Amino acid sequence: MHAIRVRHAYDGESFMAAGATVLIEGGLIIGVESYEFPIPGFCEVTHHEGTLLPGLIDAHTHLVTDSGVSALGRVAGFSDEEIEQVISTALHDQLMAGVTTVRDLGDRRFCVLERRDRQLSAPVIEPQIVASGPPLTSTNGHCHFLGGEVSGTEEIIRAVAERAERGADIIKVMASGGVNTPGTDAMLTQFTADELQLIVDSAHAAGVPVTAHAHGTPAVEQALSAGVDGIEHCSCVTARGFGQVSEETLAALARSRIAVCPTLGLDTHLMKNSPPEVRAMLARIGMTAEEILQVRSDFVGRLYRSGVRLVSGADSGIGPAKRHGVLPYAVCELVTAGLSVAEALATATSGAADACGVGAGKGRLAAGCDADLLVVAGDLETDVTALHRLRYVLLRGLPVSI
Repeated sequence: MHAIRVRHAYDGESFMAAGATVLIEGGLIIGVESYEFPIPGFCEVTHHEGTLLPGLIDAHTHLVTDSGVSALGRVAGFSDEEIEQVISTALHDQLMAGVTTVRDLGDRRFCVLERRDRQLSAPVIEPQIVASGPPLTSTNGHCHFLGGEVSGTEEIIRAVAERAERGADIIKVMASGGVNTPGTDAMLTQFTADELQLIVDSAHAAGVPVTAHAHGTPAVEQALSAGVDGIEHCSCVTARGFGQVSEETLAALARSRIAVCPTLGLDTHLMKNSPPEVRAMLARIGMTAEEILQVRSDFVGRLYRSGVRLVSGADSGIGPAKRHGVLPYAVCELVTAGLSVAEALATATSGAADACGVGAGKGRLAAGCDADLLVVAGDLETDVTALHRLRYVLLRGLPVSI
């Protein structure tokens, strides 16, 4: 048993006013006590300056992409061996940013799901994976090159069954087209209402939740009606711009408690020349990249004020500005959008853990949870950018070199 003692601590939901002493044994947190808690003499104590918090959870990542230019489009040309190396590098980069759990929503050939299975049989020093397998998409639809194309009732039922049989933690469906796949339209739906309902009902019957990629407002409304468990992006974009959705729909979204991942998180220092497909989208709606970022932030603030359940995932790995490990930027952007620091952190700790199905053991400083812990420099409650100043990572009780 050993203990970590800190003057500042965040427990996954709120800041602990008087600091904390966290007791760890066998890779688990066995106690969370006050800063002054008397520690038994046989227990080693480590004192840290800064703020202690649970390991971060990136609820939307693409481990098969290498964070390079047009990363999604290049995946189809990778061999299994190359994908394996990309996954390893991605997991390392996530861990170096304090991310101790990732939810992968863009697998190819089930490589990530198989990596998750190896983790379960022989734990390693890398973030725990929650895996979806290749996302379901329409013929030649968004990310069709990942291998999840389906057409018609029989193929849908078969694809959902395959993911359930392989033990997928969640099923992802591309309810709209995507900016990064030429020939698809992010403003339009990719499935009929009946087809999307079939995907959701089949998955739920197998005990598997569903999250829907949905940029366009019609796809968001369709996903809400179908009863999905999560919505990725939720941009509510139409030809008139982002955030084009009624208050009635936002109220229904809030009541549903669907976990909405707005996929914020952008390293603007690396945002240089946008890919051609992104420039085409900007031209179509008549906005600059900077204007899009501001409108997007304003809309996320509107989602928050409407009571929509938000979780953090950065869509990491799809490009240089969306590299693996960019999740701290997403939390900072949520504060800019109007959330308190405690609320923003919850979207990447306890809230993300619950949405990813790992809330019983991740995302909280609580007895019985995995000892996935971070220490960042400074008082995080007064300066959310302290997330960028990582000082210490503990993964299932083991220190990680950073």
